[in-house]
Amino acid sequence: MPDPQISAIICTHNRDIYLGAAIDSLLVQDFAAEFEVVVVDNGSGDRTREVVKQRAGDSRLKYIFEPTIGLSVARNTGARVARGNILAYLDDDAIASPGWLQVLYFAYQDNSQLAIAGGKVTLLWPQGIQQPRWLSPGLAGNLGAYDLGDSIIKIEQPGLTPRGLNYSIRRSFLEEIGGFDPQLGRVGKNLLSNEELQMTEFALQRGWQVVYLPKALVAHNVAPERLQRSWFLNRGWWQGISECYREQLSGKAGIAQLQRGSERFLRGLYKAVQYFSDPAERFDKLVYAYGQIGYLNAAIQGLLFPNQIKNNK
Repeated sequence: MPDPQISAIICTHNRDIYLGAAIDSLLVQDFAAEFEVVVVDNGSGDRTREVVKQRAGDSRLKYIFEPTIGLSVARNTGARVARGNILAYLDDDAIASPGWLQVLYFAYQDNSQLAIAGGKVTLLWPQGIQQPRWLSPGLAGNLGAYDLGDSIIKIEQPGLTPRGLNYSIRRSFLEEIGGFDPQLGRVGKNLLSNEELQMTEFALQRGWQVVYLPKALVAHNVAPERLQRSWFLNRGWWQGISECYREQLSGKAGIAQLQRGSERFLRGLYKAVQYFSDPAERFDKLVYAYGQIGYLNAAIQGLLFPNQIKNNK
């Protein structure tokens, strides 16, 4: 089999209920050249292996088991096994549009400075469930929603970086920076994040480009358990911790983090009061404030125990 022009990678952990549809959406891609699909089973204890085996008749599909739990670890394993120069990561609970790989591939072919690209993400709600009144557009982003419009945009602010569930990266850039940082990114049930934001920072610092591609469309399933307020509060907490860790990894640890976190916490509470009559925006600001408690907790731990990041993993 000739070397693939692009490698689609699914990193999965106990998501057999969604995984089959994610794989199928890749195997039916409208892509003119060779491509492969790599499934990285990240320590799953469900039917993940069986779901992949049911599709083993397709020679483009490859399965690998990675026992060390961690999304960044799994992504690095996928990159090591994959043969393409362009690596396209799709979440195990997402569905790629038929032209997803083609849009990504053309973007890299047309721009030798492109390091990272991702596209629009829409949400697939569980049957019979509508978007809650208390869910703001901002918090919908925590469910994966990502829409910067219908035009191609060059990302220059790391906060606008493409979502990891619809994410591609040039292999040479990934190798240049030494892979995804295993100290960031989800590990089991914790909700550490910010690994994509960090990658965008690295790319921009090194003169590479990051691009939003609206036609690289992916739909993301919203799990019913994520429609509880408690899930968003927990997600906000871990977002705060992730931001603290990212700063520490970039050499920005110290007392200043306590000031930044305190100011943001008070700002979140103040805005929650301002939006008291708007249930969606009020809850959005409360989640933000709660996240700053997580940030401050991690900052204090970092001051007391400088090796806390390593010990936490």
